[in-house]
Amino acid sequence: MLTTVCVALCSLTFILGFGLARAPWRGRTAVPEGHRADDATYTALHIAAMAAPALRGGLDRDSARKAVRHLRILLGTSAVAITSTDAALAWDGPCTDDVLTYARATLAAGCPQVFPGRPDGPDLGAVAVPLTVDGTVVGVLAAFDGEVSAALVRTVSEVGRWVSGQLELAELDASRRRALEAEMRALRAQISPHFVYNALTTIASFVRTNPRRARELLLDFADFSRYALRRAHDFTTLADELTCVDRYLLLERARFGDKLRFSMQVAPEVLPVPVPFLCLQPLVENAIKHGMAGRGGPGEVRVVVRDAGPEAHITVEDDGAGMDPECARRMLDEDPAREGSGIGLANVDLRMRQIYGDGYGLVVETALGAGTKVRLRVPKTQLSSL
Repeated sequence: MLTTVCVALCSLTFILGFGLARAPWRGRTAVPEGHRADDATYTALHIAAMAAPALRGGLDRDSARKAVRHLRILLGTSAVAITSTDAALAWDGPCTDDVLTYARATLAAGCPQVFPGRPDGPDLGAVAVPLTVDGTVVGVLAAFDGEVSAALVRTVSEVGRWVSGQLELAELDASRRRALEAEMRALRAQISPHFVYNALTTIASFVRTNPRRARELLLDFADFSRYALRRAHDFTTLADELTCVDRYLLLERARFGDKLRFSMQVAPEVLPVPVPFLCLQPLVENAIKHGMAGRGGPGEVRVVVRDAGPEAHITVEDDGAGMDPECARRMLDEDPAREGSGIGLANVDLRMRQIYGDGYGLVVETALGAGTKVRLRVPKTQLSSL
């Protein structure tokens, strides 16, 4: 991403030096040289800023239509067109049917191409440059003008590089969204095999002996599923996340009966704090799995949420058999998408580090025979989204 940003900035710097000088000052009264340069710089940056949001959406008809007029003003040429690899997406000014012909020639060459005006045809010459994303040509930017100079070729080439930089950033944004969606799907997939079957089996066991209890549990299961399987935003509130945990614990208590005890201690002032979606339930599920494993007697899970000034501090603790600290470390290092990888611990740890920084990963305190405690810190101010 840093390389893409640097290329975009260098391209824009070149444009400030030449491109805008072609149009904004024509027909205007004399302006002091220093003021002229300042105004030109501001205008170029302003026009680029107006074109950038559309280009950050990727290359399609809608984004090209929104950006092309600003690019024409930025270049100061008679017309500008944007094409994909097989179609004209948008143009501004008197373009001709030669747009696709020029685009195909540019795509075939893979480098900027100059097309002089023809005596027997349009009197506008053209400069066409390829638009690339991650080294792949995805379209063409073509500028049309009565005079095709070497300076215009350089300027259109730099604008093309800047446009390519914006499209590269759009692809990075899209890749990040896809990665986050994949992580969320992986997290939800981890919930299903470890919980849904057992919950439904438990509910079914009450249908004949205690129909009212079965109905209550079914409603709890519906509430949990509605929350966990919804089309989630990146963040939710701590209050909603704790409600999800509460429903989950009620269902697990129905399954284990008196073998499972749980308690929740929450400072009310932290309930509105934004937290990553589904960051607590996997920790509780892990506590139940390891806390109940191999126990002949009851097990207890404790959830404590404290107000710690600029942060909310969360601990999920069980009094089970514990584990070797090295085993806990391996659980956090596992691939979050791999089935059975710590029931979401690695997923939660990765997401916390991505959002807040490495200092906000999970802290696991455990030892054989000493239970397990997982600590989670959440800043009260949302820094970014996954």
